Amino acid sequence: MGHDETTVESDGESSMFALTRDKLLLLVVLFVGIAGTGLVRRFLGELGYNGVGRLVFILGYGGMVFIVWYGWIRPMDITGPQGR
Repeated sequence: MGHDETTVESDGESSMFALTRDKLLLLVVLFVGIAGTGLVRRFLGELGYNGVGRLVFILGYGGMVFIVWYGWIRPMDITGPQGR
């Protein structure tokens, strides 16, 4: 993801904490996957659809984990040092 990261604020600094579109998208995915599915699960539980709420939470949270893995973790080159 490093080759197409574009900074939202172009102040000339390249920092680990610079807000990029990739980082912003990751934050949105995490927020919706955790808080969004939790809120929907609670509202469905209050309406009497506790089983549906559980299913929504499990699928939403699991989907968020898959999206984070597929979009950000899988493309990383995580290898150890080359053999001798």
